[in-house]
Amino acid sequence: MFHDFELRWGKALSLGNIRRKLLSEPIYQWARGALPKISATEREAIEAGDVWWDAELFTGNPDWKKLLDTPPARLSPAEQAFLLGPVEELCGLLDEWKIQFEWRDLPANVWDFLKRRKFFGMIIPTEYGGLGFSAYAHSQVIRKISTRSVTAAVTVMVPNSLGPGELLVQFGTDEQKAYWLPRLADGREIPCFCLTSPEAGSDAASMRDSGVIGYGEHNGARVLGMRLNWRKRYITLGPVATVLALAFKAYDPDRLLGDEQDLGITIALAPANAAGVQIGRRHLPASQAFQNGPNEGRDVFAPLDWVIGGKEQIGAGWKMTMSALAAGRGISLPSLAGAATAFGGRSTGAYARIREQFGIPIGDLEGVQDRLGHLAATTYRIDAGRRLTCAALDHGYKPAVISAIMKADATERMREAVEEAMDLHGGKAVMDGPRNYLGNLHRATPIAVTVEGANLLTRCLIIFGQGAIRCHPYLLEEMRALADPDKGIEAFDRALWRHVGHFFANVGRAFVRNWSGGLIHPAPPPAGRMVRHYNQLSRHTASFALVADLALITLGGRLKRNEMISARLGDVLCELYFLSAVLKRFEDEGRNESDEPLVDYCVAAGLRRIETLFAETLANLPNRVAALIARAIIQPFGPRLIGPSDELARRCAAILMQPGEARDRLTADVFRGCSNDAVAQLELAFDLAVETAPLRRRLREANVDSIEDGLRRGVIGPSEAERLRAKDVAISNVIAVDDFDPRELSPLEGKDEAQWRRRHSASSARTV
Repeated sequence: MFHDFELRWGKALSLGNIRRKLLSEPIYQWARGALPKISATEREAIEAGDVWWDAELFTGNPDWKKLLDTPPARLSPAEQAFLLGPVEELCGLLDEWKIQFEWRDLPANVWDFLKRRKFFGMIIPTEYGGLGFSAYAHSQVIRKISTRSVTAAVTVMVPNSLGPGELLVQFGTDEQKAYWLPRLADGREIPCFCLTSPEAGSDAASMRDSGVIGYGEHNGARVLGMRLNWRKRYITLGPVATVLALAFKAYDPDRLLGDEQDLGITIALAPANAAGVQIGRRHLPASQAFQNGPNEGRDVFAPLDWVIGGKEQIGAGWKMTMSALAAGRGISLPSLAGAATAFGGRSTGAYARIREQFGIPIGDLEGVQDRLGHLAATTYRIDAGRRLTCAALDHGYKPAVISAIMKADATERMREAVEEAMDLHGGKAVMDGPRNYLGNLHRATPIAVTVEGANLLTRCLIIFGQGAIRCHPYLLEEMRALADPDKGIEAFDRALWRHVGHFFANVGRAFVRNWSGGLIHPAPPPAGRMVRHYNQLSRHTASFALVADLALITLGGRLKRNEMISARLGDVLCELYFLSAVLKRFEDEGRNESDEPLVDYCVAAGLRRIETLFAETLANLPNRVAALIARAIIQPFGPRLIGPSDELARRCAAILMQPGEARDRLTADVFRGCSNDAVAQLELAFDLAVETAPLRRRLREANVDSIEDGLRRGVIGPSEAERLRAKDVAISNVIAVDDFDPRELSPLEGKDEAQWRRRHSASSARTV
């Protein structure tokens, strides 16, 4: 109905010159002065990748059938075999405690295994010797490894994410691909991507690293190239890399390439052994052992064919980076986040079942169930978003905004989930040692939150700030018309009045759907019991489109500086995307009844947050008239939802504490330990606790206090008593924590203090 109105509105206002003269031209002149100028890096970031379901959400009237008809992400037989074979074998080779605290690196046999089985070539096409895996397979591999070792996961994810492999596949010349890709695929070359420098973190435009066009000596010949000077830090795999993908600003002061002198950000491949390259020492990021460190270059001469894509791609470096991030940012860290929450959920559910206090499993305490229920729902939510994003990537989309949503939201939820798992384990998760299977995940969470675009920046500036421009049906078209004098008033006039029709259509949609409580909206058939969730999401997408337009209209260019309002609207978009993914996952997996509590919890929590975010946005919108009008339309009675009920939390918690298909689906592909390590012991104790639960119940009902007493009185038999004893031993092994000889922990114990201080003086740590 409102879509038809939108079209009729555009036709009704198509009065040509009259409308243009009286309305469009004054608005055009005002808008050109009001809108802030967009920098080159901002423009390239906005135009990188493409849009998908995020654009549907910005319409205010998403086509749910389009979402549900999207084929789910699937593994090919070869990909499934790799996951069950080499990935499982790799996990068995990893000992995270020794990697972190003894070796401070992956052991040599693991490095060799990674190269030999082409873990570094997952995204490289098979014609260049790579594995040619889908985005979903790439994600599944990272996720499985992450449940075993953060160090190994980061080591594998970086070459397959933002780095030379991805950049060469997208932008490299045929010669570059033919030379580099086979060498990257089989591990002869270890790559790193060098972007961050001391002066340029999130603001890449402020980098001082430079490449000056000029002639130099290369392989005995005088050729045209660039003289590179740089200083980089935080470079993952940097200390062991053999080839650097280096970002710098290119300059041509002598105009050897043309009239321009400032050529822009450029990316070149520099061999680590090139003259002038200095590979620095190692950083220690949050006590993690993956290879990371600084490097610099002084007067490194780079022929122009070192530039990725050749001479024609000089100045296109930021576009390359944003294009690669549009895919990679939606895979690597969300996979780590999904792994951390799934592992945390599975291990915490098992621990809550076997750990007893006050004579009962701690999982029977409601305070524990509250946290455990939230952890279960978070696990379902993150993985739903991960799967949906991988499906989009595997169908050819590069959804830059969705990738930013996935990275920022999933890693924030990961931080919450790991904290909850730590809290529920208590001292077991605090005491470090080989028996602690959660501590290292806890230490690693700040890294995931910070890298590939700090979450704070992503939330405040990118998700809604860039999302509104890129995903809005008409805003980018209007901005292009304002920026391009050749398009002029006619293009602006056409986009403007379609935008006006869109706005009033969403006013109508938002009014009807909110005042009807979301009841007036057709859900996608067959939606079954979930129809109420689709109705509520449709209601809130209309509200989002309306409030987004009001913020854009009333704030204009100031929205860029009103970061808190932009952040809240970005949070609403995040919730709408993840809730869409939750409903999509439920359909894709066959509407399993046992998963309904997880879906209901996710939707209840998400809708409550959306209502709160709308209320906060409207309370802080500077234009109070617009805020009051919007409030009357979308929240006539204020925010009213209270979120998940206590009973829903209990049902979700039970999924993690009870064996069954629901628990296995929720924690699928979590590595379950090996060689009697801490995780394997936990799995064994959980299985024995479940198996012996009827025996313990029998003893309680007979008022028997001990296994021996039960055996003597004939309540249980000898084999049953043996199983109960095995259960007690297994649980004792799990709840035990590590201790150390003081000499292992004190660097001075048993050593010459003066000699130790000379060897380990503070001067050994340098500032970079």
